Order: sequence, then structure tokens, then C-alpha cells
Amino acid sequence: MYRGQTVGVVIPAYNEEPFVRETIVTVPAFVDRIYVVDDASTDDTWTEIQRAVALDRARSDRRGRSERNRKHDRHNSSDRQESRPERPDGARGTDESTRTDGPFDERIVAIRHEENRGVGGAIKTGYLHARDDDIAATAVMGGDGQMDPDVLGTLFDPIVDGEADYVKGNRFVGRRDRGDMPRLRFVGNAMLGALTKIASGYWSTGDPQSGYTAISRRALHEADIEGMYEFYGYCNDLLVKLNVARLRVVDLPNPIIYGDEESHIRYRTYVPRVSWMLLRNFLWRLRTNYLVYDFHPLVVAYGVGAGASALGAVGLFASLASVAGLVGAGSAAASTVGVAGLVSALLFVVGACALVGAMAMDISENDHLDDVLFPDRGGPTGGPVESGPDVLPSVAGDTESNGSQVSRKSGSTIESDGGRRTGPSDADSEAPPGSDG
Repeated sequence: MYRGQTVGVVIPAYNEEPFVRETIVTVPAFVDRIYVVDDASTDDTWTEIQRAVALDRARSDRRGRSERNRKHDRHNSSDRQESRPERPDGARGTDESTRTDGPFDERIVAIRHEENRGVGGAIKTGYLHARDDDIAATAVMGGDGQMDPDVLGTLFDPIVDGEADYVKGNRFVGRRDRGDMPRLRFVGNAMLGALTKIASGYWSTGDPQSGYTAISRRALHEADIEGMYEFYGYCNDLLVKLNVARLRVVDLPNPIIYGDEESHIRYRTYVPRVSWMLLRNFLWRLRTNYLVYDFHPLVVAYGVGAGASALGAVGLFASLASVAGLVGAGSAAASTVGVAGLVSALLFVVGACALVGAMAMDISENDHLDDVLFPDRGGPTGGPVESGPDVLPSVAGDTESNGSQVSRKSGSTIESDGGRRTGPSDADSEAPPGSDG
């Protein structure tokens, strides 16, 4: 357990034979459940997962035998302890550090998909198992071992402290350049970051493609996890679902660290595909939050803005095209084209202003739901998570944090948009089926 709360880790794996066993065995001991999802790998990933399960079981058996031996030794010395005077509270010095912890008989849950479902599908499977086990906070670690397991505490702390329902890394907080990120990936992330802000309503967060995440029990129960997008883009889709459930998202700054791996994402098709998904999700969010659950004028502003600016843009384009045909035409024709152009320009400006106003209202409505947590400045500056029976209490002073306070941790990242691998069902991959994708 971590600071008195059950925590879990989801490890999606597709063709990660060289890395997955080491990834599993390096998960910290305070993690109660490890959900390893083999997404129909074509190599020996499943065999390596089974070996990791056997190794973890052997370690647990050794710990169990050691615990039984300690209990036996304490029992043999109980007569001598009874002769000692009791403390004022009646205790006789039992060693609390030797008590067995862990609410589950088996720590590792190995899951194998019969058909490849993509990285989002693998993570969704792990999330649903964590929800069934009533895990308080669940993080994601890539099966390729890119994420340093020592940083898990930084992800769990905001959830355990009641400051967030979803925590994710942000590689660009405080940066003025792209660092080591390849240019094409940086441009693609920037475009999707802007679109995700609009679609999700989380205007203060960024870098939605980061796979450095943790999710709370409450979010697993209240967000539409079953309907989560199963391929690359799942992280963008999940943010929209979290907003519709009115759940709080917090960004944690983390460094941009890349190994020798190359992204196999084909951004020319990936960005348009995810952008179309975000447009559908944006309309769903507006309808659900501002028409079905309640009415807000920002829906009207968005509609008027989109319609007026689109008509204005079309009118301006038509007017400019007509100018080419005015050579030798009379003044009356030129005047007509000029008036049409002015009307179109005015319509476009009105539409743009309406869109800006709608965005301003949207930002105001969602401002309390997101923030950036700077480790050296304490907690987020936004409001607290809504109270309720499913919200974890603040236990910031608990000594069981294993030193993993937010202010003392940093580490590498995993990346959901351009990471090492996905399955062949991710249509955006350039790699052939059965390869790293």
C-alpha cells in the first residue's frame, strides 16, 4: 500500500519480449496490484510475463516464510516478554514493521488479449480490472521500461492528497524549446495539444500525448472507461470523458527524455484521424454539459461563431475570386463585389468574436477542474476536489510515502503517441502487421 491506500499499475505490452519482465520486476513493493496486459503479441512477451509472475510469487513465498519464522521466534520468546513490565498503553513492543501487508493473494494479474486491440484497449482492460479490485490510484507504465518506477510516488501523491482525480506529466511546462523531441513529433503534439484543450475543456493543462499518468478510483467509476478510444489518441479521448464527469486533472512537469527508439506513428494520418475524433468528442461534451445537464449560452456562442465565421470565410473567398473576373467590367459590378466582400468580412469578424467569447466562457466554467502542480511550490492553486465518499482524504503527513514526495521526484517518461510500440490494429502505424508499430 502507498500511504495507507491501495495502488496499482497497468502495464500494456505488445511485442515487448526484451523488456517486459524487467519492467514488471522493478515495480516498487508498495504497489498492490500489477495488471500486465499482453495485447496479442506475436513474440514471446507472454512467456516473459509468466516468468515475471513466477519470480514475483517466489519472492512472496520467501517473504512469507521469513515472516512465519519471525512470528515463531516471537512466540518462543513470549514467556520472557511476559515477565517484563507493560508499557502504560498495555503493549509489549510488537514490531509493526514486520506485519504482512498487501490486500491481495496475488500481486500480478496477467491478462492476454486474443486479438490485438491497440494500446488504448490494453490500458482500458487494466483500468477495468483495477476498478473491479477497488484500487484507490492506478498508474500506467509502458511495457518497454521507459518509465522510471521511482517516479510512481509523484503520480500517486496528488490523488492520495485529494488534489486530483487524474494526474499526467507535462513535458513542456516552463520550456521555451522542444528539447530533444523530434521536430515532426513536436509539431504534431502542439497541434493536438491545442485541439485537445478546446475539445476537453481542460484549458490549463497541456501535452495530452504524455503517457505518464495515474487515475483515481473515483474517475474509474464515474468516467466512461468502457467507451474509451482503444488506439493512439486514447489519452485525448479520456480527457474529454473526465471533463464530462466533472473530474479534476492536474499536470506535473516532467523532463523530455528519449532513448534510441523511433516513433512509428505516421503523423500525416494520425493527426487528422485524432482531430476528427476530438471534433466529435467536443460536440458531445457541449451537448452533454451545456444542453442535457444544464443550459449555458456558450453553446449558442459557439454555434453562432462557427456558422458566421464559416459563411464569412466562404464569402471572402468568393469575393476575392470574383475580383479576377472584373477586368473590363463596369463600375456597378465592381461595386456589387465590393459590398459582398465587406459583408463577408464583417460576418467573419462577428463569428470570430463569438468564438472567442465562447472560449472565454468555457474557460471560466472549467477553470476549477484543472491546474499545473509545481513540486517546489506546494500544491495546485486551483480549488480542491469535490468532497464525497469516494474522494481520498488528505494524508500528506503520512510517513508511509517511502520518500516519494512530489518535491523530490523526477524521472523519464513513457509516451502514448509516439512510444516504442503498439499493435497492428493501430492503423496509424507505418510498421507492417506483427512489427513494432
